[in-house]
Amino acid sequence: MVRYSLLRILIFFGFLLLFWLIGLRDNPVLLLGASAIASAAASYILLRGMRDEVTARLMARHEAKLEAKQQVDPTSDEFAEDAEDEGVAGSTDAPPEPHRNDR
Repeated sequence: MVRYSLLRILIFFGFLLLFWLIGLRDNPVLLLGASAIASAAASYILLRGMRDEVTARLMARHEAKLEAKQQVDPTSDEFAEDAEDEGVAGSTDAPPEPHRNDR
């Protein structure tokens, strides 16, 4: 990811230098705008493979985080409810309250 970003910056400064040498140095807004547009187009074409690799790595990391988040924690209430539904005796924090007859 850092390599991709550095290459994007280098392409931008390359176009900045090229346009400055051509003679756009009189208008800095035009110089920066033309450099930004040209570098974006060049990066889109030249760095396609690297961009696809970075995207694939980011997606894999995101999916791994989602999968880890969806796994049930054994200390959670959801795990205890699932254990009760399956008929497995689970431990409770407080002892059950005794039945009282107030007659």
